[in-house]
Amino acid sequence: MSEATEALERAYRDEWTTLVAVLAGQLGGDVGLAEETVADAFAAAVVEWPARGVPARPGAWLTTVARRRAIDRLRREATRSAALDRLETLMRDDDTTADAPEPPDRSGIDDDRLRLLFTCCHPALALEARVALTLRVVAGLEVAGVARALLTAETTMYQRLGRAKKKIKAARIPYRVPAAPELSDRVHGVLHVIHLVYNEGHVASAGDDLVRVDLCREALRLGRLVAELLRDDAEALGLLAFLLLTDARRAARTDAEGVPVSLEDQDRGRWDAELIAEGTEVLGRALGHRSPGQFQVQAAIAALHAEAPHWDATDWPQIAALYGELARLVPSPVVTINRAAAVAMADGPHVGLAVLDGLVVDDRLERYQPLHATRAELLARAGDHDGAAAAYRRAIELTENAAERTALEARSRRGGTGR
Repeated sequence: MSEATEALERAYRDEWTTLVAVLAGQLGGDVGLAEETVADAFAAAVVEWPARGVPARPGAWLTTVARRRAIDRLRREATRSAALDRLETLMRDDDTTADAPEPPDRSGIDDDRLRLLFTCCHPALALEARVALTLRVVAGLEVAGVARALLTAETTMYQRLGRAKKKIKAARIPYRVPAAPELSDRVHGVLHVIHLVYNEGHVASAGDDLVRVDLCREALRLGRLVAELLRDDAEALGLLAFLLLTDARRAARTDAEGVPVSLEDQDRGRWDAELIAEGTEVLGRALGHRSPGQFQVQAAIAALHAEAPHWDATDWPQIAALYGELARLVPSPVVTINRAAAVAMADGPHVGLAVLDGLVVDDRLERYQPLHATRAELLARAGDHDGAAAAYRRAIELTENAAERTALEARSRRGGTGR
């Protein structure tokens, strides 16, 4: 790999979010124009750096080019704008050449990165648009990558992103960190988007592979960013701890053929000890704020799994109790299903099946695959092999992920269990 290519990859990884965030602030919150002109700057670097050498200050070089592209676009408009005046003043007063120093005030940059996150995750936007914008604008994925991540056609994704950016501009969605009275709810919205990204990576909803490593990595990167910017937010720390502790098991979750390995059968020697240590430390900081929330509870559950030296040493009563607390904080079928599995391990499969009874009669969940897969496992543990076989058949019918289907078919054939 050439020096220019390495520098480009490093700059894209390290500078993208900051560049878009800062330029969006200088453009009066026009996230769309900021993202497009920063992309233009990187495209220019692809041509210029191999031919002329990597600038001493790549971030400053990219900032200058992005500003110039923005000025060119704004000048083509029929009227002057405050954004154009601001950028022209910056170019005159701050001669950011290729050798100019990087901006010294990180706090201002951090403020802009927070504004960017909150803008992309604004509740006025549809949830799928928030996820897509976060992956494209904040994480810096190419549109094709966002489309693949969200299982959407590339042309559809271009349209979705375009509509979202136009709505931000037309609706004048403010480019700011919310004021204190609304901050808590809005932070949760940001964390929810990151959690959704990770969930799709952890168990892909479709395709041949169980895990989407690219999405897991991007969610972790976003989780670190938010935890860095919101250092005193217990739930931001809780989400990061949960992601670290869960991702620590990733290497052991599939075998050499990509088939899922149940938690019971995983080689715990393959779990990432460094991620577990980091996640445990971050969870400790989160709990130190004494402001409990759903992500801290999920992280605590993941920590109990991580600290158990083997399956039989898992503290199932404590995990079941934590799922009970999670059900109180955020009641949902997903939480109930996980609680049923934990209760079954702590108190027996019949007790777990009783927890599932309320979901089984809900017609809205008839096509919810995790319900049938969990029920099949508990029925098998309880010795009801005919009932388990029927539940496995229904779960397999509803499974679109090839790797997960293979694992369910194998489990059904042996009439066994395993998570």
